[in-house]
Amino acid sequence: MEFFDSHSHYNDEQFDKDREEIIEATIKNGTTKFTVVGDNVESSKLALEIVKKHKDNTYAICGIHPEYAKLDEKELDKDIKEIEKLIQNDKEKNIVAVGEIGLDYYYGKENKEAQIKTFIKQIDLANKYDMPIVIHTRDAVMDTIETLKIHPENKKGIFHCCPLNRELVKEALKLDFYISFSGIITFKNAQENAKEIVNMVPLEKTLIETDSPYLAPEPFRGKRNNSIYVQEVARKIAEFRNIEIEEVAKITYNNALKIFNKN
Repeated sequence: MEFFDSHSHYNDEQFDKDREEIIEATIKNGTTKFTVVGDNVESSKLALEIVKKHKDNTYAICGIHPEYAKLDEKELDKDIKEIEKLIQNDKEKNIVAVGEIGLDYYYGKENKEAQIKTFIKQIDLANKYDMPIVIHTRDAVMDTIETLKIHPENKKGIFHCCPLNRELVKEALKLDFYISFSGIITFKNAQENAKEIVNMVPLEKTLIETDSPYLAPEPFRGKRNNSIYVQEVARKIAEFRNIEIEEVAKITYNNALKIFNKN
């Protein structure tokens, strides 16, 4: 039984001291494929460097998170061009998506205009290179959906670390996106809502992730997360759906290969 963690951040500084050991342990313990996701230019470059060392098991996702959105047009275009250079120079196709991108109003809407502009420019970038996108949305569900309706993404993509929001899931599925579940669905205070949301998503549109080093699932909550723990997310989905974990592992693994164009 093999697992595919569709979203991790091994480029995070929390892994600086033992990155290689953790990656090797991850692969040996059954999570045989995972992505390393960037959130700005520098972290995207580092994601690609990590992936090049582990080509058989990892893929890079490069992009600019809404936290790093810039209102200044020249500065924004400079960042977008840097991400585009990574894609253009990636002859081995280690980069499988543009992300993580999207909208985040959790800490306020002061830079809403910059976020939306950055989001749209990266949708355009993904369309230019025929790639899917990986979306981060927090306290910005309707603006995220409306942006996608006005500026459609040709290869679709993933709503990562899916907020347990019924409307988001309904609209995302209408747009033919995949939904990726994280350790949040294992949290004790989320069980009732999580079960309903998980069962709203067809298995053929379901992915699993860790968002490492964040959001470690039960029973590891509070610890540094890693891709081995994605197996707890799969186990909880199996419990919610009353099916075997092997089925969840196989389907989500193949779903990830499909959306990342690696099958």
